[in-house]
Amino acid sequence: MEDLDPSKEDSPRVLKVLKALKQASHELQTHPSHKSHECNSTAIKALLELENESDTILSKDPNLSALSQHLTDLKTLVESLQKSRGHSLRSFLSRRVSTHSISRIAGSIESEIQAWIDRESVEKLTQTLEDPLRDEGKLVAMLIQFEDRVSQGFNRELQDLVLKSKLFSLLESVLSNPNCSKRIREHSAFGIAALIQFNKDVFVGQVLMGPTVRVLIAMASTQSIEVLCSLIRSIKSPLVDEIESNGEIPKIISFLNWQDLQMRVLGMDCVLEIGYFGRKEAIEAMLKEDLIKKLVELQRSELGGDLIDLGRHSEKENREASAGGFVGRRESEGLRQRERRALKPEIVKRVREASISDAEAATIVAEVLWGSSP
Repeated sequence: MEDLDPSKEDSPRVLKVLKALKQASHELQTHPSHKSHECNSTAIKALLELENESDTILSKDPNLSALSQHLTDLKTLVESLQKSRGHSLRSFLSRRVSTHSISRIAGSIESEIQAWIDRESVEKLTQTLEDPLRDEGKLVAMLIQFEDRVSQGFNRELQDLVLKSKLFSLLESVLSNPNCSKRIREHSAFGIAALIQFNKDVFVGQVLMGPTVRVLIAMASTQSIEVLCSLIRSIKSPLVDEIESNGEIPKIISFLNWQDLQMRVLGMDCVLEIGYFGRKEAIEAMLKEDLIKKLVELQRSELGGDLIDLGRHSEKENREASAGGFVGRRESEGLRQRERRALKPEIVKRVREASISDAEAATIVAEVLWGSSP
């Protein structure tokens, strides 16, 4: 990415000016009126004052030349609007056209400013990720800012910046580096998850082909498993297939045995997501790890009720988190109906083996056979 001009020492001042400009432009669009020169006087004043500074600030950066021109055009339009104060039809139409043009230019100003901020932010984040002497606090703040930005929704120019800077690969590299702090690695993982939401079509392939999922499971922190659950919900069956083929399911099942309650909650989340999106091979891999026995024991225990309540929120979700509900729910995406029917006898057998009474077995088996969904 080409260096920005003005110098780096000027960047904070430029950024402060541009953020004020962006806010003024947004206000001008939010409250358009044929009396814009009056009801938006603060916004207009801020924009025009900055137009006067364009020679000393904006014109130094070639990336801001379009913004400088927009400000000049805005000044011309505002002057025209202020002159057309008569009551004739011609004056009325002139004001309407000018007001529309001002709102349109304000939108262009806001877009140009956001594009500059994005370029600056992505460049600084890329440089900081590559710097072995980076300041942890500053990097975490940049990662949080980046996550917030991409979470605002798709933007073509921002995506181009991310791709050209190879930012996804840098985030994945930091996540995979055990020499980086846990805090930085976790925030890098959140950045990856945000990019998947930003544009699945572009970034899912990089997750499936890279080490992200294996690293998240190996980290085994509440933050990393939270990201893993998010990725499973976003990518669905293809990611579950990858988890199963890499032999990672036993590690996920083991989270149900952890002493840390939050890890057990997140382990339950992952199990349910895999059960929902997983194909036959993934379900069979979980059964081999005595999942049904673990779920029956959790359902029976006092802690199990607390665990399910912490992880689920609705009555329906609570039923699905039970041993019978895991397979009994009808709307699972990963299994075909005939595959679900074929698995049920094995599930019933395992439920009966894990139950301590006929009554307990009968209750759970009913959910397996008839489903827990209303």
